[in-house]
Amino acid sequence: MKLNLDRQLATPLVQQLTERLRDWIATQRLRPGTRLPSIRDLVREQGVSQSCVIEAYDRLVSLGWLEARHGVGFFVAERKGQAPFAEEPAWGEGAEGRWRLFSDNQEDLLRLGCGWLPGNWRQSEEIALAIRQISRGAEQDLFGYGPPLGLTVLRQQVRKRLALLGIQVQPEQILATQGASHALDLLVRTLLKPGDKVLVESPGYYNLYNLLRLHGVQMLEVPRTVDGPDLDILRALLDEHRPRYLFVNSLYQNPTGTSLSPRSAQRLLELAGEFDLRIIEDDIYADFQEGPATRLSTLDSQQRVIYLASFSKTLSSSLRVGYLVADAALIARLAEVKMVTGIGASRFAEQVVAQLLGSGVYRKSVQRLRLRLAEHMASALRLLEANGWEVFAEPYGGMFVWTRYPGADFSCLQQIAQAEGVLLSPGSAFDPQGRDSDWLRINVAYARDVRAQAFFQAVGQMALRRPPAS
Repeated sequence: MKLNLDRQLATPLVQQLTERLRDWIATQRLRPGTRLPSIRDLVREQGVSQSCVIEAYDRLVSLGWLEARHGVGFFVAERKGQAPFAEEPAWGEGAEGRWRLFSDNQEDLLRLGCGWLPGNWRQSEEIALAIRQISRGAEQDLFGYGPPLGLTVLRQQVRKRLALLGIQVQPEQILATQGASHALDLLVRTLLKPGDKVLVESPGYYNLYNLLRLHGVQMLEVPRTVDGPDLDILRALLDEHRPRYLFVNSLYQNPTGTSLSPRSAQRLLELAGEFDLRIIEDDIYADFQEGPATRLSTLDSQQRVIYLASFSKTLSSSLRVGYLVADAALIARLAEVKMVTGIGASRFAEQVVAQLLGSGVYRKSVQRLRLRLAEHMASALRLLEANGWEVFAEPYGGMFVWTRYPGADFSCLQQIAQAEGVLLSPGSAFDPQGRDSDWLRINVAYARDVRAQAFFQAVGQMALRRPPAS
């Protein structure tokens, strides 16, 4: 059995062994019940540790490729409901798809394109203290269901924060959710049906695309420019298709990092009034901005904007707490869908977030995050420029840069990244149709890592070694 393990690769041996064994089973077309080499034999043949072989076999058992028979060994499993020995379905677009960023098997790689902050940037001690305080409180907060709109104490804190942004709302206009993705799901379930057409930004948020596709909703693509959605194309799509909804990031758009200009925001609202359009404003990066910013919700005088945000990016990805803001009638409908589909949200998580907001811990935490991100943004832009990378736009905040290296496609960049221990987030993941792209989303919070710097420099050096075009 030749598995060709490569100890020079950044990919861990256990992952290589798992993938090579899976491929070997598929290419040999082994029948269910075929016995695989013993752990001892595979250790000797491949020159790896016993624990490496055991973990690889265990992974293949959990994936359904093998079955373990106590005291006998490992055997090819019958893969019911699937074509015999079909390739393991990939998450996202290919083996390097968007969902690979979330895999526990990639912990040794630097996730340069991920959508969250490093764990050591978070206020772990303060969060732990808030959790202990809630745990010592009323039993209902540990074991009870949350109310349909969310805890009153949380919604009061959210209302105060919205007022600081210039968004004035009543308590009945706020709905707590399990993060921004849950908010989007509630909106799609409530407002749309299969066959409906909506406007989305391109490039944009891949999970929104997946959600719309899941519900059979057609996407009309509006290119994202430095100032916001391309208004000419938007107008043409409105004229032709008359869609009812537009999904948009106003501030630090994902993935380009760009923000709405005042002129674009005003024109968007004018078009919304002219075409009876409602705008869903995803402001998940709201707290990365200090001071005035252009938001559609602050300019909306006709209640055409539905606003949503979350604390998951700034506090913890495990504290799934977000919120929706809309007219009271729509909030009541969304709350009903929320209860039908999930019987509420986490009362405990909402208590923890409310505690952090009310104590001032959250305010101090985001102030530190803004400063740190600003430093890393400046550093990342300098590094990219020094190594010949092209930037779509220079963001004035947030954590994303949309960049590419002239003349290098993703497969080329991916090869170099793997050699440096870096996991990339491909541009195709941010395209509504998954089309190939040479653009990459870079999270500046990770760009100072030596592996990221080595990757950027290696790409630049590769370009220098290219022979001139004849």
